Amino acid sequence: MPPLRTALLQSSGRLGDTAENLKALDGAAARAAQGGAGLLVTSEMFLTGYALETEDVAALAEPADGPSAAAIGEIARRHGVAVLYGYPERAGDAVFNAARLIGPDGAALANYRKTHLFGCFEQDAFTPGDTPVVQADLAGLRIGIMICYDVEFPENVRAHALAGTDLLLVPTAQMHPFQFVAEQLVPVRAFENQMYIAYVNRTGPEGEFEFVGLSCLASPDGVTRTRAGRGEELVIGEADPELLSASRTTNPYLRDRRPGLYASLV
Repeated sequence: MPPLRTALLQSSGRLGDTAENLKALDGAAARAAQGGAGLLVTSEMFLTGYALETEDVAALAEPADGPSAAAIGEIARRHGVAVLYGYPERAGDAVFNAARLIGPDGAALANYRKTHLFGCFEQDAFTPGDTPVVQADLAGLRIGIMICYDVEFPENVRAHALAGTDLLLVPTAQMHPFQFVAEQLVPVRAFENQMYIAYVNRTGPEGEFEFVGLSCLASPDGVTRTRAGRGEELVIGEADPELLSASRTTNPYLRDRRPGLYASLV
């Protein structure tokens, strides 16, 4: 099975301008396809921008199958690239911080709602999701989805490992001074759970936040396969099923677990 070339779009887009962000996504999908990528991953809330007023989040939120989903489905079809994008999802009276995976044929594969909301802004603007493990199959790999703060809870990532996730996609809005998450925590999560993790950040100042970039694709051997800098950038790395299989054979973490000792954790 060939590696899945995965493009990480480190960008904050334009705050509050969905149409402009769709144009940027179209251009990024074209560049990703030219680079041989089969998957493009954006940052958290890429569709609308992150540092919005609570009322603007609600106004810009769309259903999972809304007009932007249709537009991104067309982008994916046109370029032959699967797309994972962050957006505010409207479901009845609730708004979720969500990420949606579209296949290279434009079909919806999965939709995830952030389960761990960070800070007052998110807790005021969003309803937390209640499904920790959301997966889909793509190019022979089991794909999992989280958003930003979710990956900082080891139980969350371990649940994905036990469910067979091979490549965990994590659109994020990681801000100063927490860059150690991108630099240190994410590669450790990949190693201890024997999976690839694509961690894709926003960049630069936005409202009261300063996003630190440093998007990365970390592999199950603990190596960072590709790493962006601090500015706008598209980087591409490979999720290699052969390396994944070899690492899981060598690393005994999951085999040596003793679940009976861990009941107190829940």
